Amino acid sequence: MRTVADLLGEYSASHQNRVNKVFHWFCVPLIVLTLFGFLGSLPVPPAFENLAGWLNWGTVVAAAALLYYLRLSPRLALGVLIAFVVLLALTRSLATLPWPLWLTSLVIFVVAWIGQFIGHAIEGKRPSFFQDLQFLLIGPLWLLAAAYRRLGVSY
Repeated sequence: MRTVADLLGEYSASHQNRVNKVFHWFCVPLIVLTLFGFLGSLPVPPAFENLAGWLNWGTVVAAAALLYYLRLSPRLALGVLIAFVVLLALTRSLATLPWPLWLTSLVIFVVAWIGQFIGHAIEGKRPSFFQDLQFLLIGPLWLLAAAYRRLGVSY
């Protein structure tokens, strides 16, 4: 298994351009937010309907992703946990809008992916997930690792 340093290094290879990095700082969190929105829009089994506010398919997938991140780096997983709580809370806020959460998520998702592809067009390199789908999970970790480095926090 590749280490977190290996994965972040491979991901960084196609994320060197400053403009592409800026696009990623905005678009990657929005994509995660919309995934939580899409998944949170799915019906939950009747046994869990009373818990549907926080216990939904979005939180289940977030928990699974956290286990993956914990395996790679417990310190980064802690940061992801905080980010996921914020994004899940934002998802709950978006759900109070007068139109369906899935529709809000769809619009943001499309715009964010357009931003991602614009960033990669400027970079001149294909997105990393074309090489390995695992990099869809590494994108958020790459941003967090950059923030850790700026703050002098090891991971």
